[in-house]
This record gives sequence, C-alpha cells and structure tokens, in this order.
Amino acid sequence: MPSVKIHKEFNSGVYFLTFSVKHLYYFFDRQYRWNILANSLKYCQREKQLKIYAFVFMLNHIHLIIGSPDVSGFVCDFKKFTSKEFRKNIENTEPNVLKLFLDADGKYEFWEKTNMPKIIETEEFYFQKAIYIHNNPVKKNYVITPEYWCWSSANPQCEITVDDIYCP
Repeated sequence: MPSVKIHKEFNSGVYFLTFSVKHLYYFFDRQYRWNILANSLKYCQREKQLKIYAFVFMLNHIHLIIGSPDVSGFVCDFKKFTSKEFRKNIENTEPNVLKLFLDADGKYEFWEKTNMPKIIETEEFYFQKAIYIHNNPVKKNYVITPEYWCWSSANPQCEITVDDIYCP
C-alpha cells in the first residue's frame, strides 16, 4: 500500500500529493463542490503559509504540488475540514449518497486514507509531476488542452493563485 504519512524529518518539504474520494466515487461533478476545495486551499494559502506550485481538481481526486512549513498538518486540516463540508453538502443535496461514505461500523469517511506523498527532490521530478497534473484532464478526454480545464494551475484564469515554479 502506498505511504499514508509524511515523514517528520521531511515535513517542511515540497510534495506531490493525491487526495482521492472514497471508492473513487465521481463526487466533484458540481461547481459548488469544487468551490469547497478551492476556498479551503485559498484559506490555507492565506493563513497557513501553504504554497501551491501545481494542482488539478478531477471528478474523483485532486493532485497537488505543495510546500508548507507543516505539510502533514496541512494534509490533516485540509482533509478534515473538506470532509466535514462535503458531509454537510451531501446531507443537504443528496442524502442517499451518504451511505457510500459510511464504513462497516457506520463511520463517515470521505477521503481515502493514503495521500501518496512523494517528496520533490529534483527539478526533473518536479516537471514530470507538474506535466502529469496538467495533462490529467486531457488524458481523461475532458478537454483538448490543459489550459481549458477550469480547475487547474494550467488555466491562467483559475481563481487559485499559484506560486512561482519550484525548482529544488
């Protein structure tokens, strides 16, 4: 199983992360749900020193290249906050969907446990992951070119501010 945790020695590094919706359910099919993700990331940029170097929101997962003085704290806070917001959203808009996110004990879990953290240690690895992130919507045939996908750092009109390119 891929790594779940970010090693404490490297907590302030720059990481490629993937957050996947439980059971890879296509949950991000409505604009207001993407807004929850965007608003949470923007809050972390303002209040928690989060740097976003590349990102994409897909229908059932998001990819990020981020840096922070406390990456594991960001991951925990982001997943916890968005999970609560998505639960409220589900209860208000599609209550029957809630059962998809309940485990055998009836406990609500929105995100998969793993974040697949990969520390960015070389310029080559950074650009490999950034290209992968930007091409994800093209690979899925959602758009013809990366800059057409609304929720991507490849889109110059996206409302999430992207930090200058990081090169280790």
